[in-house]
Amino acid sequence: MSHHESPLIVDLDGSLIRTDLLYESFVRTLFTRPWALAFLPLWLFRGIAYLKYRLAQAIDIDVSALPYNSSLLEFLREQKAQGRSLVLCTGANEGLAREVMDHLGIFDEIYATGITHNLTGERKAQFLRERYGERGFSYVGNENRDLRVWRFARSAVVVGSSRALAENAAQVCQLENSFPTAAPTLSIYLRQVRIHQWVKNLLLFVPLVTSHQFLDAEAVTAALLAFVCFGLCASATYIINDIADLDSDRAHQKKRWRPLASGMLSIRAGLLLCCLLLLASGVLVTFLPPWFGAVLFLYLVTTLGYSFLLKRLQTVDTVVLAGLYTTRILAGAAAIGVYPSYWLLAFSMFVFLCLALVKRISEIYRKQGADETSLQIRGRGYFTSDLPVLTSLASAAGMVSILVFAMYVNSAEVMGMYRSPMILWLACPLFAYWIIRMLVMASRGEIDEDPIAFAIKDKRSWITGLVLGLVLAAASTMTIQG
Repeated sequence: MSHHESPLIVDLDGSLIRTDLLYESFVRTLFTRPWALAFLPLWLFRGIAYLKYRLAQAIDIDVSALPYNSSLLEFLREQKAQGRSLVLCTGANEGLAREVMDHLGIFDEIYATGITHNLTGERKAQFLRERYGERGFSYVGNENRDLRVWRFARSAVVVGSSRALAENAAQVCQLENSFPTAAPTLSIYLRQVRIHQWVKNLLLFVPLVTSHQFLDAEAVTAALLAFVCFGLCASATYIINDIADLDSDRAHQKKRWRPLASGMLSIRAGLLLCCLLLLASGVLVTFLPPWFGAVLFLYLVTTLGYSFLLKRLQTVDTVVLAGLYTTRILAGAAAIGVYPSYWLLAFSMFVFLCLALVKRISEIYRKQGADETSLQIRGRGYFTSDLPVLTSLASAAGMVSILVFAMYVNSAEVMGMYRSPMILWLACPLFAYWIIRMLVMASRGEIDEDPIAFAIKDKRSWITGLVLGLVLAAASTMTIQG
């Protein structure tokens, strides 16, 4: 009997799918039913199989959106078309595995972890040996413990990034095929921590500029340290947010290619990276004033609340997003020991409320473009029919921010800080131009949901920012004779 005639036993976690259903179940329980994790020690006491069972019972997973290994799946379908028997044999919970089996419709049988037995490692090897006989089956696997199965198999189909694994498998049985996968690279990790989003943390330097301390070496050093510390913490929260958004990201045309959603980075690696980033941020915060640590903690708690619940609450989500941007300004002020202007805080709250609404407008626009009926945005508290209201609110918030800035220019506080405060009036049309442009681009569907990311790539936004900087410099240095 050739290996093509032997039944092909297929592993699920890490092989057929680029993720692990145990971790998928755990994080969904964590974000949707966190109180259930209080029973985690009791479940684990009864064994890993029982833990998998209870976690699977606690949540729902859309198996159609899981990151399948497309090349392996194509190979399996070819084998099925040639009449080969396919069997799904996995350490994942039987209920979840059966959903995958029903979704794909290519497997003849299924063997999986039940309530009392965990079908992994040596247990799986002995089960398959007894069920099919030694050298009576072929096996698809992806990790070193699958060598225990391959030593009884007729042939091996190896999935993974390790060349050594394929070589070791070839030593214990015939190597039928291999499906290399790319190991996580530095660029993948940088994408996951969203290093490009650190541009948002430039807001920490706003108090440094507005207080005219940008020539103070000590203040600049503190602001730079705060920037890195805040960035590390923010990157950790991005990971938490991506884990919370796995289902909605996988259903999204572009977000499904994010490292965690696509399986390019495992959930376990993401959680570890998150812990390391928080640890590094915690170390750096000890070198900064206590008030900065307090503001950073407030940001972390608020972001976690946003990831767990607040993002799904209509209106609350946009107010929280605007508040998180404003928190960066508070953090920058705390780092250098100054009190932020109430005008500055009011301006930032309104302008960032406008941008938060633009973000939701973009999401709704894309959903509406796919279906003209009134549908709810997945993972959000909005319907496509909310678009006119949100557009009006975004326009109003943007215009109010300009009004607040105009009142700030005419305040006594400004008179004592700038040589020629009247020059600051030139900033009003610049802000108006930029805000109106963002609203128009969002209404055209040209903003890919994140207005900050759009602005980073938008040449006109850069030009507007440069001209605004020149206006501020002129107001600080030039003297206009009246």
